[in-house]
Amino acid sequence: MIQIVNKIVQPDVRKKAIERFREKKIILPSFAQMKDPQLIPDKVKSKLKNIGLWELDPLNLFRINWHNEPKEKGGLFGDVNYLELPKEITGVDARIVLIVGKWFPTGAHKVGAAYGCLAPRIISGEFDPTYHKAVWPSTGNYCRGGAFDSYLMGCTAVAILPEEMSKERFEWLKEIGAEVIATKGCESNVKEIYDACWDIRKNRKDCIIFNQFDEFGNPCWHYNVTGSALDEVFNKIKSKGSKLAGYVSATGSAGTIAGGDYLRTLHPHIKVVASEALQCPTLLMNGFGGHRIEGIGDKHVPWVHNVKNTDVVVAVDDEDCMRIFRLFNEKEGKEYLKSTGIESDLINSLELLGISGISNMLSAIKTAKLFEMTSEDIIMTIATDSAVMYQSRLEELNSERGAYSQVQSIKDYEKCLMGAACDHIKELTYNDRKMIHNLKYFTWVEQQAKEIEDLNQLWYDREIWEQIFKQNEVLDEMISQFNEETGVLKNL
Repeated sequence: MIQIVNKIVQPDVRKKAIERFREKKIILPSFAQMKDPQLIPDKVKSKLKNIGLWELDPLNLFRINWHNEPKEKGGLFGDVNYLELPKEITGVDARIVLIVGKWFPTGAHKVGAAYGCLAPRIISGEFDPTYHKAVWPSTGNYCRGGAFDSYLMGCTAVAILPEEMSKERFEWLKEIGAEVIATKGCESNVKEIYDACWDIRKNRKDCIIFNQFDEFGNPCWHYNVTGSALDEVFNKIKSKGSKLAGYVSATGSAGTIAGGDYLRTLHPHIKVVASEALQCPTLLMNGFGGHRIEGIGDKHVPWVHNVKNTDVVVAVDDEDCMRIFRLFNEKEGKEYLKSTGIESDLINSLELLGISGISNMLSAIKTAKLFEMTSEDIIMTIATDSAVMYQSRLEELNSERGAYSQVQSIKDYEKCLMGAACDHIKELTYNDRKMIHNLKYFTWVEQQAKEIEDLNQLWYDREIWEQIFKQNEVLDEMISQFNEETGVLKNL
């Protein structure tokens, strides 16, 4: 049966964690506080005023939310950060809105997914921060988020990621003191990451692996925190007649797409759209291959993906993403966008979209065209990270293709944005969903030693996903008790 972390299992190990947290003055935020930072104690907020967003201070655990003020230092909390794109960018009447991950610590929302995996193991006594190392298998931002959370929670991180990921990721991981394991391949080479995990399981007793692809704390965090943030923005920007028509998320580890499960409870007719790379169309056509949309993973269906709640699959050409990335970030591209009448402030805000954010935007555009959406329809999606993470990619593109020009700007604008079409997109039937779910067998049962009974439970058990998504209620009680026993918050 599927096991959910919601009780104390090793009191002696938990006691060591309490002592470590007391020593290092670490306080754990609750899921409720990450969902609504107004619940964070005033004495914590007072301290945060003097702490930078990326500083390795344990109090920055309280900045794991979508409400951080867009400041590098001293910011507290406000509305959810978001960006609405005009028709001049999208070419469609539907309103496309992205919530922005840049203002999380580390510049990406994966610190939240990692927290949802590590914190439950600490408060339950399954992870000893005085002995265990936290292993974070990832295609990029998750291992960075895990390394950050590990440092703040007083333990050592081991980051596993493909060797072809951007150099910014590797440089930052080394700076924070994480052990780094680079596996062969690119973004879509997930099996090689899993092979490295098996090697660790066999040879290193001091390591516990937090695999975002099968850790239910990942979608649980996104269901409660990201889902709520998306709905908050919708309610802020909606007008009379508006409806939340769609939610788009790259599948990746299938954590972020769980925000769609939350939205479904409030907006039953929403289209939940899974986005992936055309060069590796695993969900669309059981395809495989390498691609350049960093941060979304591929070649398998994550264990934690509730496929029953996915309505549409859309594949995006990574070449379109790289061309738009240049258009949005090169000087000539920005000047051309300005010549089309787009406001300078909006153009400057486009750096909030990393490569996967651009992919999500394109998937939203294709969705709007397929379903002939109007100005009353709002599609929500995610800018997981920002262009800051990929400056080396701009340098590489300039080296490969030459300096960016106005002529190239026009080509990219017309072909990749205005020319986005309804190709490589599929609305899923019941049997389509079941087919995708069944693909989990080959990765998780044959390769990763999951039980076939558990695979079937994830499909047939009508209550299991609600139990997974709502474990936060028990975890918050456990977090509160843990903080009470450390005494750090009381004595702050």
